[in-house]
Amino acid sequence: MGFLNKIPRIIRWVFSVLFLFFILMSLYRLLFFFHYQPANRPFSGSAFLLGMRYDARMVSILGIVMLLLCLIPFLNPFKRKAAVGFWTIFLSLVFFISLIVYGADFYHYDYLHQRLNASVLNYLQDAGISAGMMWQTYPLLKISVAFIVLLLLFAGWTKRKLKAFQEKQPLEKSKLNTVWYIVFVLILGGYCFGKLNQYPLRWSDAFIFTDEFKSATALNPYQSFFSSLSFKNSGYDIKKVRESYATMADYLDVKDKDSSKLNYERTYSFTDVPQVHPNVIVVICESFSAYKSSMFGNKMDATPYFNSMCNEGVFFERCFTPAFGTARGVWATITGIPDVEQPKTASRNPSAVDQHTIISDFTDHKKFYFLGGSTTWANIRGLLHNNIEDLTIYEQENFKAQKEDVWGISDKNLFLEANKILSQQTKPFFAVIQTADNHRPYTIPAEDLDEFKKVNYPADTLKKYGFDDNGQLNAFRYTDFNYRKFIEAAKKEKYFKNTIFVFVGDHGLHGDAGDLFPQSFTKQGILNEHVPLLFYAPGLLQPKKVRKVASQLDILPSVASICKQPYINNAFGRNLFDSADTKQRYAFIADPDLSTIGVVSDEYYYRRNLKTGSKDFVSVINNDPVNNNAHTDSLQKQMSTLTEAWYETAKYLLYNNKKKKK
Repeated sequence: MGFLNKIPRIIRWVFSVLFLFFILMSLYRLLFFFHYQPANRPFSGSAFLLGMRYDARMVSILGIVMLLLCLIPFLNPFKRKAAVGFWTIFLSLVFFISLIVYGADFYHYDYLHQRLNASVLNYLQDAGISAGMMWQTYPLLKISVAFIVLLLLFAGWTKRKLKAFQEKQPLEKSKLNTVWYIVFVLILGGYCFGKLNQYPLRWSDAFIFTDEFKSATALNPYQSFFSSLSFKNSGYDIKKVRESYATMADYLDVKDKDSSKLNYERTYSFTDVPQVHPNVIVVICESFSAYKSSMFGNKMDATPYFNSMCNEGVFFERCFTPAFGTARGVWATITGIPDVEQPKTASRNPSAVDQHTIISDFTDHKKFYFLGGSTTWANIRGLLHNNIEDLTIYEQENFKAQKEDVWGISDKNLFLEANKILSQQTKPFFAVIQTADNHRPYTIPAEDLDEFKKVNYPADTLKKYGFDDNGQLNAFRYTDFNYRKFIEAAKKEKYFKNTIFVFVGDHGLHGDAGDLFPQSFTKQGILNEHVPLLFYAPGLLQPKKVRKVASQLDILPSVASICKQPYINNAFGRNLFDSADTKQRYAFIADPDLSTIGVVSDEYYYRRNLKTGSKDFVSVINNDPVNNNAHTDSLQKQMSTLTEAWYETAKYLLYNNKKKKK
């Protein structure tokens, strides 16, 4: 006790308050677990430990607020004894708010089996009906009485505790006191950040368990509420979804159409399943913009090796991503649903974390995800761990190679280490490799500079061919160097001959494509979404170049069909290798930067601006203006209808593409 008395009173008092809040939060987590515990579900110590980290963050924020307020002499209870009244009221108010939040969380989970999130604010729009439902469903009177009793007990404790600390003998001023303050603030700040890592503790970290109830147990209602606050207005208009159902169900070829249940599910099976299942490696290529690459005639010839691969595989020249941005590209590839959230991405929305992915239908395959940095970025970890069973994630900390920059290890080392791990597998595997080097700060590792030679061009030459500077050009060339290193290494392994490699850009890049493409690509901004798509499997696939439109959403259905892997598709993608499918294909685009939605066909691009309502209907095969006649008017109307149907359905499926229950 003598040692504790050397700590300044204000720190001991603040700590006592925080400790009480922390204990109460932990007790609530025990109540939550044992009340909602599924049958035969054992106690999860790991979920509780993670939950305690979330709780520590919340109480640490309160501690910092208390210390900041105490900097005001009028509110410092150890400089003005009358301040005890303020602190009794202030802390009681915080406690009362916590009672409301935790009470709402408890019954929100009872009602929706979700921890409290910002969507609860939508109930205020029909406050009378919502209040009536709650009054008739839950014992609100008893709950209110219990809250009042708890509030009075807490207020009494707060007042007595503070007065007790006020009566203690103050320490003489010394440099040691300052050290105590600094140490205490640093500890609180550390718990606020929550991790010894590049990224802070996020709600998505709770989904590392791949068990929904464990994840729910770990979450803190404050954390889940504020994490979803920017998505409180997200959602869908069910009336518009139903109005669009027939259009979307026809396009997706839904057999069992049901507009009341909004069924989009399609089940695919194969009779001639191979005895040895092919492996699958999907490479999500950072900023792999089509017009900057060699395959489309860019004179900078930044990707000669990849160009040679395209001559040996099935190359889709007109592939478009549904949106611009890496997180949106990863989301679309994994789920088959366009990320139409605004302004943030769907991966950051706790309410959209539950998604079915066709990857999970590869039940005989071992699943891998390789990223040179951290999947905490953009909360991608929540999407992956929560929805892909038995997934093994390799991140920066799991590799032998050293970190190069903010994005982690170099793509070359990412490919080589992934190749080594995959070469050791004894059963089929499905792997996703996500690259990052083709992104600012455009790092070229020193270890590669002997073999990889940088180039240097004048600014006007770079601009002419769509590059911002030599850094961007060399980073683009370095990606090609890395693809070569990967494929050369893979060809030496046994798995290569029975593996389907899929390379796709996560998104394109804005700019000026000059004469490489029709003006609509530059003027209407679809360079942002135009990316190469290559299915590379020498010996398994006949080389072919396809000019028909394709989408990033089509990747997983196509891979599953090539592998003859039975699968369920509740999303948008279609099999690009289905020769019997003669329908016109479209690629949907919802550009978050331009605030536009639209669809691309083999000949035209239709788009509507969500803010201004302005519309465009332009050619994607030449620079000729579209003539207004019965044929083009009909096409524009058809593409307009499909655009709206796709947009409304995408908003709906973000929340209703649930992973399949066992």
